[in-house]
Amino acid sequence: MMQVLPSAGPAQARNQNSRKPLKIRSQTQKAIEERRVRVVVAERNPLVISALRDMLDCDGRFELLACVQSGRHFLELAAEGEFDVAIIGWKLADMDGADVLAEVHSRKLGVRIAVFSNDHDIGILKQCVRLGAQGYCFQFDDPAIIFETILAVAHGRICIPYIDINKVNDTPLSLLTVRERELLAVLSDGWTNLQIATRTGISENTVKYHLKNLYDKLDVRNRAMAVALCARAAYPEAAVRVGKR
Repeated sequence: MMQVLPSAGPAQARNQNSRKPLKIRSQTQKAIEERRVRVVVAERNPLVISALRDMLDCDGRFELLACVQSGRHFLELAAEGEFDVAIIGWKLADMDGADVLAEVHSRKLGVRIAVFSNDHDIGILKQCVRLGAQGYCFQFDDPAIIFETILAVAHGRICIPYIDINKVNDTPLSLLTVRERELLAVLSDGWTNLQIATRTGISENTVKYHLKNLYDKLDVRNRAMAVALCARAAYPEAAVRVGKR
């Protein structure tokens, strides 16, 4: 089941008394609707590229402009911005989908992206939404659903499989108390148990007790794993870039 959400923006009223209806679409949206939707595909698997090419070529609503296998090449196309919507795989030849979405956001490229995933992991879907993807569909979806997603994204809407939007930003960090969050923050700053005890006025044993509770809640074994989880959950795009160095 897909949910299609309207893009945010002020509502526009129609003048009922006027013989000429007011324009309720931007010039860009109107232009998209009057011609074929220009599509770029970024996917590392040649078989998936071939299947998408055949599907899009057989449907008169779409014009496939380019197919690339690397995130670097896609970002070069995105910088030019001469397409209406991009379909990107979650795993590209040199980058993950999270890398690509983070780069698009940091460079303020303003392109509209639908992620085309072969993984049914809800965590990936939530990460895509957090990182600004406007669409999301699965490689095993019916072609009609894939086309619906592409068209919705191209026309300025958001189209994703149904999830509870209120829980998109839920992470393991939501389980922590305020004190435990503070403790995790100083761990991220590299404080030792002794430093934590000295600067907070509690004993090292108390520090160890709090750390054990924190590790249990996050389901990790040590501070390195806790800090890594914190980075991925709170700043997924930054964590991806750091992990690639």
